Amino acid sequence: MEFAREAARDSRQFDHLNVVLVIVRQFRAQQIGTGRRWWLLPAVLGFVALREPGLVDSHHPTTSVTLLVVELLVGLAMGAGWAWTTRIWTESDGTVWSKSTRTSAVVWVVGIAVRVGLYALGAALGVHQHGSALLAALAVTLLVRSGILYWRSQSLTPATATGPAYGDRMARSARKERV
Repeated sequence: MEFAREAARDSRQFDHLNVVLVIVRQFRAQQIGTGRRWWLLPAVLGFVALREPGLVDSHHPTTSVTLLVVELLVGLAMGAGWAWTTRIWTESDGTVWSKSTRTSAVVWVVGIAVRVGLYALGAALGVHQHGSALLAALAVTLLVRSGILYWRSQSLTPATATGPAYGDRMARSARKERV
């Protein structure tokens, strides 16, 4: 019995660590590959969430499913808000890059606040909520974000070098400047 409790605790800690790592990764500049399988990470997270027992509380199935659906809708809204507030650009070689902005962080903070509220509501109603619901919502969030970013990246054209970049050698004028 003690082993089962310890394994469940370790599983929750692993889920939370995965969530943190995925989020931190999204706030760094990263290349959007047009040939990449942008749906793969969300699909794996969704699979892991669905295989975990306790996604729905067996003692309060209707309330639990309702909270789960609302959680998934919040994840959908967060993914769309995050994608539309993410900066994307192309480099001169044609690669497309993305980086989340401060507004993206605000979307995350609001989404997390709503999720905390949902968790508190569920706790007040006596619904046992498992970490797999959070993982499923994160999978939806990343799937929507990745899909929108992929769609947005298809409309970009490669950047052209129009001027010197920081650090390029500047041409010096031949005449002396007066001081």
